[in-house]
Amino acid sequence: MSETYKTLAEFAQTWGLVYFVGVFLVVLVYAFWPSNKKKFDEAARMPLREDD
Repeated sequence: MSETYKTLAEFAQTWGLVYFVGVFLVVLVYAFWPSNKKKFDEAARMPLREDD
């Protein structure tokens, strides 16, 4: 295995993990942000609505 490939693979693994952890944290903050509660509560009740 060439040294360049090994270096690139280590870089991708490390920074890929950092990237996905960052994205996960952003999604988590968005989901639990207080101003979004009404929107998510309404979306949760959508399947239970009876539209005539």
